[in-house]
Amino acid sequence: MDLSEAYLTLWSDLDGVFSMALVSLVGLIVVVVDAFRNDHPSLPWMGAAALLASIGWELSVLGDAPGTALFGAVRTGGFAAFVNLIILVSGLLTIVLSVPYLDQLKRAYGEVYALILFATAGMIMLGTANTLISVFVGLETMSICLYIMTGLVREDEGSIESALKYFLLGAFSTGFFLYGIALLYGATGTMVLPEMAAGLEASGSTLLFWGGVALLLIGFMFKVSAVPFHMWTPDVYQGAPTTLTGYMSTASKASAFASLILVLFYALPTERWSLVLAFIAVVTMVLGNVLALSQPNVKRMLAYSSVAHAGYVLVGLTAASPAGYAGALYYLLVYAVMNIGAFGVMAFLEWDGKEGREQTLDSLAGIGFRRPALGASMGFFMFSLTGLPPLAGFTGKWFVFAPAVNAGLTWLVFIAVLMSAVSAYYYLRVVYVFWMLSPEDVPEAAEAQNAAFPVPASSIAVIVACAVTLLVLFVLSGNVMGFAEGLFEEAASMASMP
Repeated sequence: MDLSEAYLTLWSDLDGVFSMALVSLVGLIVVVVDAFRNDHPSLPWMGAAALLASIGWELSVLGDAPGTALFGAVRTGGFAAFVNLIILVSGLLTIVLSVPYLDQLKRAYGEVYALILFATAGMIMLGTANTLISVFVGLETMSICLYIMTGLVREDEGSIESALKYFLLGAFSTGFFLYGIALLYGATGTMVLPEMAAGLEASGSTLLFWGGVALLLIGFMFKVSAVPFHMWTPDVYQGAPTTLTGYMSTASKASAFASLILVLFYALPTERWSLVLAFIAVVTMVLGNVLALSQPNVKRMLAYSSVAHAGYVLVGLTAASPAGYAGALYYLLVYAVMNIGAFGVMAFLEWDGKEGREQTLDSLAGIGFRRPALGASMGFFMFSLTGLPPLAGFTGKWFVFAPAVNAGLTWLVFIAVLMSAVSAYYYLRVVYVFWMLSPEDVPEAAEAQNAAFPVPASSIAVIVACAVTLLVLFVLSGNVMGFAEGLFEEAASMASMP
């Protein structure tokens, strides 16, 4: 690769990496402004403006043909824009929800919003990476920011414990990831994803190659919370500030899965990894749903739910078809809306003074009548997470299950449907407690009944908008899915051209 003209081509590549560049630049500006005007109220809105401008840009390039930028380091075009939209919207909604929430916690630090911007930039690089180096740089940029945000409340032992577990296990998984990259480079002589298949054919180092793939998948499975690399998820989700938990459970998962899709689509022969992912999907769905059944804390229940949903996405990937990859993208979009909304509701129903880490679901008995907008919206999110129509969670599961059936993996889809039915118990229990359980019948509800739950209009607007979006995505599911599938069909046709 000739890099002698690298600096001269940066300006011509700027449109391909506009969102990542803008978000990073504004993140630096936020840091500088915060140094002179500590924790100024304008800082989050500077970040929100950058994310909003980036969303507009990605919408304008959504229909562009696939390509690369920065000497092939990242991908551009429709797929990249679709993934970037999921990440950017998640970041924007998180900032809007976090402003009043962190004010309540007395943790409205300007650095938080800079970290969100830097994490978003890392996620964009990870989700659009075209080389293993880009994957690693994006992954670590994202991860370091998330480690810090997890331990934001330094005086709380649960928050510090969560951050330490996340950091140690994340560093451990990074070692596997790096070793996998080294083996893949040794086997193929390249780190560019579309060139790896040809490199493997030329070298013939099959054993070295698949050893590298195995180690690389360990790193990816850790980031998407797949079993048996999910151990960090419940503790981290429970101990982190709730709005930031929603961000890390959606945007980071979307970027990691998008990067995994690119690796599977461009670099790996289909016949070797499909059944491996099917096995991981099964144990992830089963363990995630079974453990979620017994969780009295909603944040911890949603953490195990997140593990289960990683399994559902993997079901779509096992099909190894444009429809399966597109279904996974659609599911990630829907999942982002559902989970940011659900964690947003729980953020403004906290009364324990420990970011909801210790309060139980039963303590919120009858809370739907005190906060009907939150209660009704939570019903939308729980029904959608279950996979019930007419909400986008139903079409999301349909679009990841159907390609697997077409690929002959009916047994896998049968298990997935069975696990979705199991999940109905703990999701619908939230609705039951919110609306049908009397607080007088629950001893632990006394403290919650005396607590105030101030919910600003901006937060209500975001939460209700997420609930309405689930209806809109259900209605437009065919259009969105058709567009997403076209992205992979176009990329496949271009890759097959001589």
